Amino acid sequence: MDINVLVTLLTITVIILSTVIIVLLGAVAAVLIKINRIAKSIDAITQNVASASDWLSPMKAMSNIARLFRK
Repeated sequence: MDINVLVTLLTITVIILSTVIIVLLGAVAAVLIKINRIAKSIDAITQNVASASDWLSPMKAMSNIARLFRK
């Protein structure tokens, strides 16, 4: 084989591999952004459930009822 053919094949291989790596990095970045968005959503849901369970706790409900009868 001629050395020019080998250089051409190696150049094409490097270009294809570089393209694949760039596409994979883009896909990983997109997945990480999506996971971050989901984590923020889960955090907001957790805070809402925590505040609702605090509001519905028996001690708080009884103290609010007692406060109503005191007035």
